[in-house]
Amino acid sequence: MPSDTPLSHVEYVAVRPEGWLRWLPGWQTLSTYQASWLPKDIAAGLVLTTMLVPVGIAYAAASGVPGVYGLYATIVPLLAYAVFGPSRILVLGPDSALAAPILAVVVALAAGDPSRAIAVASMMAVVSGVFCIVMGLLRLGFITELLSKPIRYGYMNGIALTVLISQLPKLFAIKFEDEGPLRDLISLGKAIAAGQSNGYSLAVGVGSLVLILFLKRFERVPGILIAVILATLCVSVFKLDEAGVKVLGAIPQGLPTFALPWASGVDLVKILLGGCAVALISFADTSVLSRTFAARYNTRVDPNQEMVGLGAANLAAGFFQGFPISSSSSRTPVAEAAGARTQLTGVVGAVAVAIVLVAAPGLMRHLPNSALAAVVIASALGLFEFADLKRIYRIQQWEFWLSIACFAGVAVFGAIPGICLAVVLAVIEFLWDGWRPHFAVLGRVEGLRGYHDIKRYPHAARIPGLLLFRWDAPLFFANAELFQERLVQAVDDEPTPVRRVVVAAEPVTSVDVTSADMLRELSRVLSERGVALHFAEMKDPVRDKLRRFELMDIIGEQSFHPTIGSAVDDYEGKP
Repeated sequence: MPSDTPLSHVEYVAVRPEGWLRWLPGWQTLSTYQASWLPKDIAAGLVLTTMLVPVGIAYAAASGVPGVYGLYATIVPLLAYAVFGPSRILVLGPDSALAAPILAVVVALAAGDPSRAIAVASMMAVVSGVFCIVMGLLRLGFITELLSKPIRYGYMNGIALTVLISQLPKLFAIKFEDEGPLRDLISLGKAIAAGQSNGYSLAVGVGSLVLILFLKRFERVPGILIAVILATLCVSVFKLDEAGVKVLGAIPQGLPTFALPWASGVDLVKILLGGCAVALISFADTSVLSRTFAARYNTRVDPNQEMVGLGAANLAAGFFQGFPISSSSSRTPVAEAAGARTQLTGVVGAVAVAIVLVAAPGLMRHLPNSALAAVVIASALGLFEFADLKRIYRIQQWEFWLSIACFAGVAVFGAIPGICLAVVLAVIEFLWDGWRPHFAVLGRVEGLRGYHDIKRYPHAARIPGLLLFRWDAPLFFANAELFQERLVQAVDDEPTPVRRVVVAAEPVTSVDVTSADMLRELSRVLSERGVALHFAEMKDPVRDKLRRFELMDIIGEQSFHPTIGSAVDDYEGKP
């Protein structure tokens, strides 16, 4: 294998450490690092820095905290992820998808105080970090898979709209109290109608946005950096700050320091909910991006370790004056295109950002807020998903409307309540599928092997006295009563008296206490009617549960058959 190619899947697995070292993927990377990668990682890190600085400042402002804290939230998480993160190329830092939920909590609890705002945001980062680490250690990395694709589209479209609306006042250099996305839009319209907007600010912001969107088509062109530099020069040369264009101003010189985040008198429930919400969003995005690049380089990424790495990065951000962070779908491809080989790229980027803070903090003092808003808006536009929603509408309309409900929840009530609504809808969707599952009465179809649904094959032959009943879901508390009702109704609907019921139980992957008690009652009811209850194709773990629930003495071991065919043969007396 050439020395400058990424590690293959085989090599990755072969050197994977055991014990506690497996939680430190950075150690593995260091132990297998090749000297030929160093120039590429350094060069990629320097290229990456050109995006880290303006984007970090922009997303900090969008999250309701001073811009310098966006750089703090860039430096420390990159270093932490280099140690704990399993992906060799993923870039972490402030993200537009998290701006809306962070801003919602910060605005509600900080009362306009910048120091209190960063304390609240840092507390959210700590909560997010602890949440991710605990979930990773408990091997619950699959948790975000519980949100279906339409629901994810819904809340991300809502967040994108919320972020976009939150940045519009900065384009027009208008300031008012945040009251929620739609009410903010109304307030903005009134302010513009009253002549409160600044034309110079709007021109700089719109020009920056157009330039960023235009240069996006050229992968190797740093469009954000070019737009930010031109906007800064424009303000500086023409003294637009004196004409009402709001600028970043001088940022503090120096590096982030360790500090225990705490703001007295805050609503801890809001911080806990906000921290958990951003943890779910960031891990959902990170896991998708991580798997994408892992597949591209033929490597494997453990989702539980990914959660630990993300949690460690957020925890580090929280203790070093940062705020919640996530992976970046815009900065990661920049690192890849620049030739990144390992997380040393992120380390180089972090060090370069630190050098800027120490050596040239005044470099960005003329950076206009409207240009920063343009950076965030350009990123928010990339969060919208419409094309696949059209497909979902075409193939399954109820899931499309479920997505629209999530979108409306975020747009009307704000990011945190909207995300909570999305989680509730996801649980309802999951329960609904199991609560009202498909079931079928089976018969023989001429020319087809096996036994098939008589509704799809009306001419299927039924076996006199035998009812073959299939239930296409696990048996649990929510559908146990329905199962009994549907099976008894099927017995009543048979054209000939039923002497035996065979439940085709292959789709039944689990039973709980409620459904086990239902089976006990069902067996008694059928027995009183002279009907025997049998099962076919039931999985061994499910049979073990029935045995533990003390049902075998009631149903009988002889009532379980390996296949439907063998159950039919047993009924017909065939050897």
